[in-house]
Amino acid sequence: MDAETAHGATITALRLGLAPQQEHRDPAELATSLCGLELKNPVGMAAGFDKNAEVPRPLALMGFGMVEIGTVTPRPQTGNPKPRLFRVTEADGVINRMGFNNEGHEAAFARLEGLRVPAALGVNIGANKDSEDFVADYVLGVKRFADLADYLTVNISSPNTPGLRNLQADEALTRLLDAVLTARAKAKTRVPVLLKIAPDLDEAAMDAIARVVLATDLDGLIVSNTTISRDPVAGLENAGETGGLSGKPLFSLSTQRLAQMRQRVGALPIVGVGGIHSPQTALAKIEAGANAIQLYSALVFGGLDLLDRIKRGLVAGVRAAGKTNISQLVGAKTDAWARGDGEAA
Repeated sequence: MDAETAHGATITALRLGLAPQQEHRDPAELATSLCGLELKNPVGMAAGFDKNAEVPRPLALMGFGMVEIGTVTPRPQTGNPKPRLFRVTEADGVINRMGFNNEGHEAAFARLEGLRVPAALGVNIGANKDSEDFVADYVLGVKRFADLADYLTVNISSPNTPGLRNLQADEALTRLLDAVLTARAKAKTRVPVLLKIAPDLDEAAMDAIARVVLATDLDGLIVSNTTISRDPVAGLENAGETGGLSGKPLFSLSTQRLAQMRQRVGALPIVGVGGIHSPQTALAKIEAGANAIQLYSALVFGGLDLLDRIKRGLVAGVRAAGKTNISQLVGAKTDAWARGDGEAA
C-alpha cells in the first residue's frame, strides 16, 4: 500500500476504535514530570502522525504518556504534491515532504474543544507556506490553543516549508520567541511552550540557540525534527527523494544533537525524538539527556505493540540500574553521546 494511503487507513482505524487499549496501569517506575506536567509514562506520539487532531484520545488510551497533534497552521493548506511520503524499507527509514498539510486551526480546535484526553496533550504549531509573516502565524497558534493544550510546540525545523529553518538563526529566533512568549503571557493559563529544532545544526548554531533560549522563559526543547542528510541511507531505494529523513537512520545524529544541547542548556527539559525503534534506543535517548521521548516512524515498521515493548524495556532498564524511577537515568551518558560514542557506551 502507498505510504500515505496506509497512514490514512491507520488514522481511520483509530477513529473507529479498532486500536488496542492499554489494559493495565503503567508501573510507578515510569511516572515522570515534564515542564510541570505529570506524565504516566515518558513515551509520547510525535507530531506528524495526527496532523488534524482526529485521534488524540484513542492514542492516549493505547498507552502513550503524551500525544502531540499537528503541525497545524492558521489556514488550511494542501501541502506538497503527491507522492510526498516514502519508505526507505531497507533501513527502516521514512522520507517525507508533506509540507504541513492540515485542515487549519479552526478544524483542530473544534475537535479538541471539550475532549478529554487521558495523556498530556500537545499542539504543534507552524506557519502557512505562503504567509507574509511567519512569526505572526505562530502568535495566532498560541492565541488559539494556549487555553486548550497541555503544552505547545513551536515547530521551526521542518525542512519542507521554504525559509522556515531560517527562524533558528540568532536574531530571528529572538524575535520569534519574544512574540510567542508575549502572546502566552496574555492567555488565561500559563501553557508550557517548547521549541522543536533540527538535527542539521553545527556547534555554532547550537550555541546560538542555547544562548537565545536560556535568555527567555521558554519551557523546553524538542530535539529533533527530521534530517536533510542522506549519509545513513545513501544508495538505497527512495534515498534520493527530497524531504526530511526520519526513522532508524536518524537515531545516531538526533541523539548526539540531543546530548550536545543537554550540555548547553543545563536542566532545561528536553523531549528526545528521532530514530527510536526499540527498548534499547528509547533508553539510550533518555540516558543521552531526554526527560521524555516521542516516536512515530518506527511504528510503521514495528507495529503498534512497539509502544508496550518500549515501556517494558524502560522499566527493565530502571531496575537493572538499581534505580526506582526513569527520571534517575536522565543524562546518565550525556557526555558519551555528545562525543559521538554513545552507542559504544
